[in-house]
Amino acid sequence: MSRLFASVRARATLAATLVVAVALVAAGTAVLLSLRSNLLGEAGTQAERSARDVATSLAVGTRYTELNLDDDDRPVQVVDEAGTVVAASEDLERITGTGVDAVTPQPSASPSDDGDDGDDDDDSGESLEAGEIGEPATVGDGTATVDGDTEDYRFVTVPVETRRGDQLTVYAGAPLSAEHGAVNTALTVMLIGFPLLLAVVAWVTWLVTRRALRPVEGIRREMAAITASEDLARRVPVPGTHDEVARLATTTNQTLAALESSVERQRRFVADASHELRSPIASLRTQLEVAAAHPELLDLDGAVEDTVRLQRLAADLLLLARLDAGERPADARVDLAALAREAAEGRTGVSVRGDAAVNVAGSRGQLGRVLANLLDNAQRHARSAVEVTVRRDGEAAVVAVADDGEGVPAADRERIFERFVRLDAARSRDDGGAGLGLAIARDVAVRHGGTLTVHDAPAGGALFELRLPGERA
Repeated sequence: MSRLFASVRARATLAATLVVAVALVAAGTAVLLSLRSNLLGEAGTQAERSARDVATSLAVGTRYTELNLDDDDRPVQVVDEAGTVVAASEDLERITGTGVDAVTPQPSASPSDDGDDGDDDDDSGESLEAGEIGEPATVGDGTATVDGDTEDYRFVTVPVETRRGDQLTVYAGAPLSAEHGAVNTALTVMLIGFPLLLAVVAWVTWLVTRRALRPVEGIRREMAAITASEDLARRVPVPGTHDEVARLATTTNQTLAALESSVERQRRFVADASHELRSPIASLRTQLEVAAAHPELLDLDGAVEDTVRLQRLAADLLLLARLDAGERPADARVDLAALAREAAEGRTGVSVRGDAAVNVAGSRGQLGRVLANLLDNAQRHARSAVEVTVRRDGEAAVVAVADDGEGVPAADRERIFERFVRLDAARSRDDGGAGLGLAIARDVAVRHGGTLTVHDAPAGGALFELRLPGERA
């Protein structure tokens, strides 16, 4: 059992750790992706700003040689319609990702024919009039080598169109070193911090589950002790947490109480049955031994009476054993009025009145046994008459058996339904029976979903009322 609890703790700890691990991985991935997206967006914004600055200068007529392209962090290319690089950042040695690999400016493919600027000696041979700047677009990521240092960049392109129709394209890049550094730093923190956090989660879960299962272990130890000692009077400890474990302990104690009551009842039943069986068996044996020695002294009627009594007692014990085993009654249709008339037939001083047909669902044999036991008990105590009434009371079927005897004292009205109970201790066993009739009658009534109670009869005797659920439509 300890291994089971350890396994439960291990499974709970593993499950909690896995859940937290999945959550951390998902959250970490989202953070890294968001961080990278934001930094790439920032790099794109910086590249766009650089490209726009150069495009603006070109649009207002700045010569290629006069462009401010000396920012080592942001490599720039200016390309004409023919794909020729007409201007580039100083110290730019190599570039990829823009679609134009050239890094050395070439003379313009379209020399200026406008002499307004008065300067035709420039190597580029061209200056531009104010024109129009197009919408920027992200080219993508690439690399550039500036003054011997190679880094990753995000490149943005901005088209420029002059008034005379010349079209130029400006490529500008922003370094991704900050993005790489931030992402790598965040990833390093996660790789170090996540295992530590998972270790803390596993440790806390292990401690919490041990504390939560400690009362269960106490219940287990007490149950093992009860099993070893067979002492059903012991109870398991109930923790004061008012949670599921406390309810488990309470239910376990209730089960132990019911088991103790059942075992004690079974012990009394076996002891009482042995005692009741001893008398008719001893009487019958005595008569047979006398008859064997003196055949002329054989009391045949007494032997038959003891045998019948022993047979009835065995039948009662067998029925009680079946009821205790939980035997379910049959679901047949039974007319209580007809059954009462059959049970009263041939009995002196017994009258039956009531509705024509009062149907219930149940076992005809067991319900007939209830009526027979009630009539036997009533005739045993009645002075002159027993009246049986069968009627309906709403959805219930009611059978009332009343006698004109002395009745049952209020203090004994529940005790008489216990097994082997006789109120008149001086009454002989032959006259009073074994004290099982009323116990059987109540058990059968309960098995059929009904009740059996005793009250005062109108005539002053006892009124036994059997109440059963009526037959369902």
